[in-house]
Amino acid sequence: MEKIKYLILIITIGVMILIPSTAFAHKLIPTDDTNISIDASLQIPDPSISWAMYEEINGDIRYYSFYGKQGNSFYASIVIPNLENLENFSPSIAFIGVESHLDLIEEFKILKPTKDFDYSLPEGFDAYVFDYRGLIPSKEFYEPFGQITYWERQEVSFDFPVDGTYYLAVFDKKDNSGKYALAIGTIEDFSAYDFFTILPYAWLESKLFVNDYFSAVIGVSIFIAVLTLIGFGIYRKLKNRN
Repeated sequence: MEKIKYLILIITIGVMILIPSTAFAHKLIPTDDTNISIDASLQIPDPSISWAMYEEINGDIRYYSFYGKQGNSFYASIVIPNLENLENFSPSIAFIGVESHLDLIEEFKILKPTKDFDYSLPEGFDAYVFDYRGLIPSKEFYEPFGQITYWERQEVSFDFPVDGTYYLAVFDKKDNSGKYALAIGTIEDFSAYDFFTILPYAWLESKLFVNDYFSAVIGVSIFIAVLTLIGFGIYRKLKNRN
């Protein structure tokens, strides 16, 4: 029994190495490619919490919705995985809301977005578009959670002008295809339960996102082995009691 305990400890340490402490940043929201219209937007539970979505567009658009409270800060950014043929991929971010509300956002005078948005909007709504204006290739950063290198793109940050539902859209003006990771919010909010549920799933999704199937198989195998050994240990303990 002691050998089993030591083996479980070793494998658990291995899992913790695969999912380092620096992973506590973004909660992953799964996507299924159905958020292609504003009416079918992917809902963000709380835009102040740090969320991440792994997406791929093929000349189309993706929508996200959330409820913002007046005076609360909003943050969004896009990064592109360092994969072949994606070096020049630079999708745009559109912030969408009631036109009279968006006119109150003072930060727009500094951020200087455009209104180059060719998709239909509900009556009374408007969209401000933020393009990437930096150098290509852009600055790279290594994300230790998924062991993935990304190219940085644009960041958007301002305060919500009034309470209400807002939308975010990601699209490419040249109808190019590519993958991107969208981050929303800045507050890290993880529980101990998340470490054994959300984080392993997010790690697996990050590997599939960059087509790293080998690491995905290894990670899943270790996770299953841990669960199997824990179950076996519990079974042996109950059996010995009986």
